[in-house]
Amino acid sequence: MLAMQVSRASVEDADVQALLLRHFDLMRASSPEESCHVMEPGALLERGVTLFAARDSGAVLGVGALAQIDTGHGELKSMHTAAEAQGCGVARAILASLLDEARAQGLTRVSLETGSAEMFAPARALYAAHGFEDCPPFGSYVEDPLSVFMTRTL
Repeated sequence: MLAMQVSRASVEDADVQALLLRHFDLMRASSPEESCHVMEPGALLERGVTLFAARDSGAVLGVGALAQIDTGHGELKSMHTAAEAQGCGVARAILASLLDEARAQGLTRVSLETGSAEMFAPARALYAAHGFEDCPPFGSYVEDPLSVFMTRTL
């Protein structure tokens, strides 16, 4: 059983950066460049996102970020659970922390972009189970058959 803790993290933490790079490489390998919206770890830092990491006994199990994209509107970015920790509630715990953070920041809506491929089905199911619904592209996104856009109010 995991003794998981979710807390704020920094892209500059070597273990967090390593998992973010695994996520970046996986997303780049899974989607054509024009349909891949994953951010490099350094870009997350530049954009001033709020980053959370789930850890068990110090080991990073998963990460997720929240970026403000407009007044009252946030976007989830870089949600990733280490392969060895999948199915243990890591993503659910990170998502709960990100939604709490969004509320604390005064955001009233949180949106996300994820893939439409079968490998993203567990992520889409997680988001739907937490009140996210399909929506049109938001921000600078455009329609793309390889993307699914979801949103929820807080």
